Amino acid sequence: MAFSDRMRDLLDQGAQVSKEFLSKAGAKAQDLGERGVLTLEIKQMEGQGRKLLERLGNEVYRLLGEEGAESVVPSEPAVKNILAELTSLKAAIEKRESELENRRKPAP
Repeated sequence: MAFSDRMRDLLDQGAQVSKEFLSKAGAKAQDLGERGVLTLEIKQMEGQGRKLLERLGNEVYRLLGEEGAESVVPSEPAVKNILAELTSLKAAIEKRESELENRRKPAP
């Protein structure tokens, strides 16, 4: 094999290795980006949850402290709506956390 043929083979091998590396790097970058998006969504939903809990506390205070109610029941319309929102938000957060956990597991 002539020197120029060996050099061409080496360059071809290097190009193939580079393509494989770039392909893997691109896939990894995309995966990291998607995990970042999921993490951001979870944080935003947790912030929404804190606001809902604040609304719930304000509503309970209004009923007990300002209106003089003896107790507050979950069937109270305003409380019921907030609890429904919290339940829905909790399910959405758990779904995103599951998706994030599945992305963290190494592919077989």
